[in-house]
Amino acid sequence: MSMDFLKSIRIASGGMRAQAGRMRITAENIANSNSTAQTPGGDPYRRRVPTFRTSFDRELQATTVQLGPVRQQQGEFRTRFDPQHPAADPRGYVKIPNVNSLVESMDLREAQRSYEANLNVVTSTRRMIQRTIELLRS
Repeated sequence: MSMDFLKSIRIASGGMRAQAGRMRITAENIANSNSTAQTPGGDPYRRRVPTFRTSFDRELQATTVQLGPVRQQQGEFRTRFDPQHPAADPRGYVKIPNVNSLVESMDLREAQRSYEANLNVVTSTRRMIQRTIELLRS
């Protein structure tokens, strides 16, 4: 079996792991998009942003991608006037997360497509390996 086949599978599976991590972080953002602080005037959930890092894998002799550190998106929180809410500040405003569900949905879809592209590489490579073995048997 050619080392190039195995190299393709390992590189694509690394991409799949990175995109799966990205989808997990995006899902957490969506799940917390309506959460509020536990204390009056406190800060709610802050959007988390995945990063990626590349590294050179000496064994594969190729550059691979991995999920890097997860960062919190800085910036102002949105506010909503709700003086009856337990987390309302003295003026009656509640801070709500800096998560935009539309942006998160788009990020999730992009991560899914990248994951699927890497999965297609693995699937195609497996088919090529199987066909090669069948040819060698005949």
